[in-house]
Amino acid sequence: MPLEGQRRGDLRRLLISAFLRSTATGLGGVLLGVHLAAVAPGEAAGAIVTAGLAGTAGAALVTTFAGDRLGRRRMLTFLLLLGVAGAAVFLSVASPVAMGIAACLGMLNGMGRDRGAALLLEQAALPSTIPDTDRTRAFAWYNVLQDIGHALGSLLAGIVSWAQHLGYTEAAGRQAGFGLYIALLAACLPVVTGLSRAVEREGGRPLAREERPRTSAKTRRLVAKISALFLLDSLGGGFLTTALLTYFFVERFGVSAQTAALLFTGARLLNAVSHLGAAWLAKRIGLVNTMVWTHLPSSLLLATAAYAPSFPVAAALFLLREGLVEMDVPTRQSYVVAVVEPHERTFASGVTQVVRLFAWAVAPAFAGWLLQHVSLGAPLLVGAGLKIVYDLALWTAFRHVKPPEER
Repeated sequence: MPLEGQRRGDLRRLLISAFLRSTATGLGGVLLGVHLAAVAPGEAAGAIVTAGLAGTAGAALVTTFAGDRLGRRRMLTFLLLLGVAGAAVFLSVASPVAMGIAACLGMLNGMGRDRGAALLLEQAALPSTIPDTDRTRAFAWYNVLQDIGHALGSLLAGIVSWAQHLGYTEAAGRQAGFGLYIALLAACLPVVTGLSRAVEREGGRPLAREERPRTSAKTRRLVAKISALFLLDSLGGGFLTTALLTYFFVERFGVSAQTAALLFTGARLLNAVSHLGAAWLAKRIGLVNTMVWTHLPSSLLLATAAYAPSFPVAAALFLLREGLVEMDVPTRQSYVVAVVEPHERTFASGVTQVVRLFAWAVAPAFAGWLLQHVSLGAPLLVGAGLKIVYDLALWTAFRHVKPPEER
């Protein structure tokens, strides 16, 4: 196959894989919140969400340092198989401890957004399929398809209510939802196994056992600095996972699983549209400015949602926030792989993602404690506050560090 056709084929497979996996993640995030609201108190719910995110973070850590050595295609396949097995076990157990172990092994992502180890492998591979001038736009479309998947997955979480309308129990509806989650992950397998060797590290091959990825001191310093800031942002995000936000809406306003599913479907569609806006805006004001000045007002909107007197008001504020909060995602992903050398992309993408995942994993346990002992709105206020501090610190530290197309 000609090189150009091969690149287009790999890009198409990466996009399809991201769509299917994000649909599963969107479904799992809402479904997990509904399930935990039915079977676990606040602290146990937070601990189970933390366990799933800890597993996701651990897988990302291994992938960062072993993904190129083992091969990106092989690693993607292994991660999908783990996800299928872990979800199947989670579906079959009842105790909080067993559920936490299964969530960890299966990397069950309560964030409701696909931010796991597979994502960092795809981000490292994606730039090899397009020229630099199209990089941010490609990342934007990659995230558009992800958030369309997140929206579809959130909508499919309404299967719990649909099952009840057909005369089945809520528990049966939750089981059907997790079965669909497993099927979506399994559908990714033939897609990723069909990727060409060109998606591997530079040179089109996995690293040999005796080889080690080499990164410059400059890149290590830059990655350490930006990772420290991403840690702060993700601590805030860990208080605001889809599972915990669903828990908040269910407990505070008594909304049904179907209503929660529709709300998060709308949120993910707004996320998708915002990614294209982010690519357009970044060409005019730069990647860092786009990351900061769209993210800051989204945190302020979420903080006000904690005081909303009714569900319609809270939902409106939440949806306004969702129209802005994800504009930093394609710009951040593009920025990280642009300010390092091509052979350093897996390292840079992996380290920044691992830091984010570990922070996400820590925060839900504290959020669960706040839910049970302080107030339902407390996690929203803490999460929003941390994100505001991050935005201001990021702009101060990186506004003069430009990617190639802005120099």
